[in-house]
Amino acid sequence: MSVVVEDAVSSSVSVHESKPLSGVRTPSQNLVAVDGYGKKFEVPDYTMKDILSAIPKHCYERSLVKSMGYVVRDIVSMCAIGYVGHKVIPMVQIANHDTLSMVVRGGLWSLQSYLIGLFGFGLWILAHECGHGAFSDFQNVNDFIGWVLHSYLMVPYFSWKYSHSKHHKATGHLTRDMVFVPYTKDEFAEKHGVSNVAEIMEESPIWTLSVLIFQQLGGLQTYLATNATGQPYPGLSWLAKSHYAPSSPVFDPHQYWFIVLSDIGILTTLTVVYQWYKNFGAFNMFVNWFMPWLWVNHWLVFVTFLQHTDPSMPHYKDTEWTFARGAAATIDRNFGFVGQHIFHDIIETHVLHHYVSRIPFYNAREATDAIKKVMGSHYRYEGESMWYSLWKVMRMCQYVDDDNVNGVMMFRNVNGL
Repeated sequence: MSVVVEDAVSSSVSVHESKPLSGVRTPSQNLVAVDGYGKKFEVPDYTMKDILSAIPKHCYERSLVKSMGYVVRDIVSMCAIGYVGHKVIPMVQIANHDTLSMVVRGGLWSLQSYLIGLFGFGLWILAHECGHGAFSDFQNVNDFIGWVLHSYLMVPYFSWKYSHSKHHKATGHLTRDMVFVPYTKDEFAEKHGVSNVAEIMEESPIWTLSVLIFQQLGGLQTYLATNATGQPYPGLSWLAKSHYAPSSPVFDPHQYWFIVLSDIGILTTLTVVYQWYKNFGAFNMFVNWFMPWLWVNHWLVFVTFLQHTDPSMPHYKDTEWTFARGAAATIDRNFGFVGQHIFHDIIETHVLHHYVSRIPFYNAREATDAIKKVMGSHYRYEGESMWYSLWKVMRMCQYVDDDNVNGVMMFRNVNGL
């Protein structure tokens, strides 16, 4: 008999994921659907036991020294980039071309902020490792490091940790997943104020671009402040379901004071940034913290959206969801040198991360190769440019529908794609 999550999960995932969705039932076998590309999609039927048995035991080993080494590397890189920039960029001068000199310096300041933002997102990923218990064997150390790093990047550490753990427990579940939950066909029609999606005119590329820009620049903060793209909580204001509200339904009652501690971290960072502005000036704070922070916001939405949204990717109603199927409803992509060496392989090994999130990123490639042998054709990988993927996904993945066949929901759109 298949169950929602096999017992093997409990012994192999991090503490805050050791109690997945409860219930015992037998989902349908040999299910077939049609994905957003019009291709046949076969629902996986392997179990978590199959996955976990394939992963070498040493992949679970975590090293505090190695993990802290990456933290130090990223912080030193950010400081070095800022130091060199502030020493070199003001000296850039093109003879007899003051305006051109100013433009070039502006471009170099922008490049500095961009590079700091790359390593800033690397720190965000290491804090994310802390939340999963993948950073070291010592959870108190993990939580302290994660709280400091996430707070500096204006992410409420414990709030994110708890809601993110629920996302991992219910990935791909249409009514219990916590982020990037797609509209159903009826919800999409209701959003547009019509009775049927057939009545919706094609969304123009200009509209898609506008939505895309807002999503990339403000998506993370909108999600944290209002739980946008998360599960709806009818009757509650945006503030009441915020990640900053200790009594938010996103969290369990016993997590109240940890949410308060997360808020204290955010307030501490705002205080530090204000003192930064007072002592070193607005421009120094702008190019070394604010602009890199915007880049971190962008990268987080960019990466997580594309990890969980693709025309080939399913979502499941409760009747057909299992942990193993949900974890397979993710996709690995390729972001080249930056993805592997600065973003700590979060893009390239995300499928494995959803099966066993306490495996540290530096062991994830080996573990990924191991589970590919079990997953076979169910393992998803896309090697095209992620920038092209972002545009394609925005145009093609607008709502999900099961075509009145079963509880396997596939992406559809009104753009004729």
